[in-house]
Amino acid sequence: MNSFSPSDPDRHAIWEMLVARDILAFVAADWNLVAEDFLADEFLGVDARRSANPDSWRLAYPTLALYRAEWLRQAIDFQSAHAEADLTAAIHALTTLRDIEIHGERAVAHKKFDGPLKMRDGVQHLAWQTLYHCRKVRGVWKITGFTGYLPNPMGGRAEDGPGRTALQLES
Repeated sequence: MNSFSPSDPDRHAIWEMLVARDILAFVAADWNLVAEDFLADEFLGVDARRSANPDSWRLAYPTLALYRAEWLRQAIDFQSAHAEADLTAAIHALTTLRDIEIHGERAVAHKKFDGPLKMRDGVQHLAWQTLYHCRKVRGVWKITGFTGYLPNPMGGRAEDGPGRTALQLES
């Protein structure tokens, strides 16, 4: 499923880290599957709160420990709420990681979610994106932070903004 050929090893490795491993870990609610993908001492996570207005963005995760706790909470909540027969395949189907800009040992990767998921109480439409900041350390790509829960597409719907969650149920 990797959109990057092994002949492009950096982008191939970043895709494996941000898509394949991340989805597998999230569906299993198993942080240990992705723990080694982060540089804890450099980590910084910004929550855009589904708003295209940077004035409403917040430094929600100044430490990896805070992000880990929220990631686990979301994964556990998600496990109990989904109704997809194969959740891993369903999330892969609505995930796109096409744009990865690399300069030396640094990279920015644009991961997007767009599509419906069957939930126990309706259909949830995932429509957000994340910009991941990565650094290559001793030949291995690591996540140093992100700006996440951005609208997808940017400049999106007027109702998106503070107070909305990244996962919203459709009526």
